[in-house]
Amino acid sequence: MRSELFSAENLEKESAQPGLRLQNSKLLKAELNGEFMARQGSMVAYQGNVQFEALGSGGIGKFIKSKLTGEGVPLMRVRGTGDVFLAERAADVHLIDLEPGDGLSINGANVLAFESTLNYDIKMVGGAGMMSNAGLFNCVFSGHGRIAVTTKGTPVVLSVDQPTYVDPQAAICWSASLQTGYHRAEQLGLGTLLGRSTGERFTMSFAGQGFVVVQPSEEPPGGLAGTGSGQQSGQGGGLLGNILGN
Repeated sequence: MRSELFSAENLEKESAQPGLRLQNSKLLKAELNGEFMARQGSMVAYQGNVQFEALGSGGIGKFIKSKLTGEGVPLMRVRGTGDVFLAERAADVHLIDLEPGDGLSINGANVLAFESTLNYDIKMVGGAGMMSNAGLFNCVFSGHGRIAVTTKGTPVVLSVDQPTYVDPQAAICWSASLQTGYHRAEQLGLGTLLGRSTGERFTMSFAGQGFVVVQPSEEPPGGLAGTGSGQQSGQGGGLLGNILGN
């Protein structure tokens, strides 16, 4: 049997080391010898002796935060030996390696998989209010390990070495050390009152030293997967603020 379908570029890519790899731009391959975490429902194929265990949002504390905020990653633990292939609605997949001391704030809807050596929590987006992609809250990863994130289209990575402003529905992830806020991009005037608008009323602002990943698509709150509702009204004080600040 012959076909371009069977060309070398479509054959399974092999590696001598276990871990998360790109099979292609839209497909993640996990060469498994142990365990890792993945978005529930993201497995498209596997070979070998592999078990899948649903974890909800990853522990009771994260489950509570997920229910309160609408943000979080519906997780499954994948363990065993073999090869596991993951995807998310044909979105582009990108790998990020975190080193000790690094922190990554990311819309939970754009998390595909990550190594179990990483720590993750749900945190309020400082100063951004309801303007972030997933609402007032984002997932923050730290520690040492690899994470796979998804974007709709090929993104641009902006280096924040000057005041930087991003459409909140296009911001995928950014350095957790950056200071965030929101900025009124469109000036109110007679045109606005008459219903004429540029469509760019608010942007997220970033300051400090770090990077912001921006996708070429303006997703509604919840992003690609639609799991982070992001519909909280933005009251960050009181009991909710105390829970999320921990």
